[in-house]
Amino acid sequence: QVQLVESGGGLVQAGGSLRLSCVASGRTFSSYAMGWFRQAPGKEREFVAALSRSGGSTYYADSVKGRFSISRDNAKNTVYLEMNSLKPEDTAVYYCAAVFTVSRLVISKKNEYDYWGQGTQVTVSS
Repeated sequence: QVQLVESGGGLVQAGGSLRLSCVASGRTFSSYAMGWFRQAPGKEREFVAALSRSGGSTYYADSVKGRFSISRDNAKNTVYLEMNSLKPEDTAVYYCAAVFTVSRLVISKKNEYDYWGQGTQVTVSS
């Protein structure tokens, strides 16, 4: 069982930056592939970024490629989402997700993740 707690959300002006953090419980964090998803009001939850177990492989949604960066620190059981050049359309609740895997691949489909955090609100004003 893994529990995920996100933090770092807030209100920022367009063009600004935020760094989200997600701390995972448990002693086997390095056995989990991680992902970030977001959900805007009235919309489905969508993929943002994913990271392999080791952190060696990453994958991004086209809408955030070049602006967002996902990383992890397995010693701290933490995954990060660095968000730069934020736009009003990035406004959403951002969720961290985890799935136990023996694969080195990244996972981008939300229905393949087993554990989810409670979410953190990101609001970008124009």
